[in-house]
Amino acid sequence: MIDTIIKEGKIVPSEITIKLLQEAIIKGGNDKYIIDGFPRNEENRAVFESVINISPEFVLFFDCSEEEMERRLLGRNQGRSDDNIETIRKRFKVFVESSLPVIEYYESKGMVKKIDATKPAPEVFEDDGKRMKFTNGIT
Repeated sequence: MIDTIIKEGKIVPSEITIKLLQEAIIKGGNDKYIIDGFPRNEENRAVFESVINISPEFVLFFDCSEEEMERRLLGRNQGRSDDNIETIRKRFKVFVESSLPVIEYYESKGMVKKIDATKPAPEVFEDDGKRMKFTNGIT
């Protein structure tokens, strides 16, 4: 079911995603986590914060043009069914409509750390990793 939703370029329902995240947090046994690509919309954010009762310490926003992201996604050769031009463009549209308002919400609270992700990955890690004091284990 999740694979079908992703192939359509849509967002997985909050209840499913939050249940999976909650299970991972409980099993992980850590007190700090990086959750990649979540929350994807305002409903995700509100439900996650109320159900899990956690608000993020900060939010990383990798700022990159759609053209560059499209080029990278089409060139990554991972054999993913959603790595095609049609699905990628749907995902961009969903991001602007659904995810960008979440970034703006956290930005209004001063919680967003913006990263210039237009550079090659090693440069992004080197420049922004030093600025944010990342450890080598985070990529």
